[in-house]
Amino acid sequence: MPGNPSRTSTSGSVVDTKEDLTHLLILRFQQMLSEGVLKPGTKLPPERELAAYFKVARSSLRQALKVLEMMGVITQRIGDGSYLNQDASSVLSVPMEFLFLLDGISTEELTELRILMEPALAAKAAARANADDIALLRQSVQDLENSKHDRIKLISSDLLFHKVIFEASGNRLMGRLFHTIHRAMLDMMMFTSQVVDLEHTVAFHKPILAAIERRDSALASKLMSDHMHDAARLLNQLHKKEKERALREHIASSNSSIQKRPRSSVNGSSLVLPAKRSRYAPKRF
Repeated sequence: MPGNPSRTSTSGSVVDTKEDLTHLLILRFQQMLSEGVLKPGTKLPPERELAAYFKVARSSLRQALKVLEMMGVITQRIGDGSYLNQDASSVLSVPMEFLFLLDGISTEELTELRILMEPALAAKAAARANADDIALLRQSVQDLENSKHDRIKLISSDLLFHKVIFEASGNRLMGRLFHTIHRAMLDMMMFTSQVVDLEHTVAFHKPILAAIERRDSALASKLMSDHMHDAARLLNQLHKKEKERALREHIASSNSSIQKRPRSSVNGSSLVLPAKRSRYAPKRF
């Protein structure tokens, strides 16, 4: 039969395009994962066997494998084959990062999300953090205190502090979520670090660490809430200054355009208005 033959899925719907077929293959992989046929870290069968199992052309299978690799589900090793990733932290992180880029997710929306989540995560961390988590939190605060005149170290220490709290909460989904939004959080921290000094951030992190060490969930939650609302306030200040700067530049640009505007003319020649004579100047006869 000429052209690409249509295929029928198990649900009876017709798959007419390569995109439909790729989507169907990804759904089949999901089914195999959920049923335990495929397990994290295992090597996938060779392409020829997989293509025969799914009853598709190898070119169609390769397209589906490429999409799964972009999603972070598998890793393709040249000369070795394809493996299911052990760590699910990268799964869907790329699509979510594109969501932040393409869907116009704002820093205000990210701040609102963090205000909703991080106080509760700090409370969970106070209840569940182990010795390694506490050691990492202490290290992040120490690195933060030693980051004077090193903005990169300051931001990375700040990000590590929050990363550990996400993971110390004991909820694996929260740990995965951090990997999804950490680049947006990094951008947010780069903004706020422009308007506060080192001591400002340390003054929030050290009490939160102390509350977690004392296993005081209520206090850890309150202190983190204060921290997040302070970050929101700083962002509002930055955005207000940015709007004021943009307005000043607009006014300056408008004034410059007016000053450079050519003098009015009539029939192509410049129109020169006569000088205004003083009312006390003598009349000419």
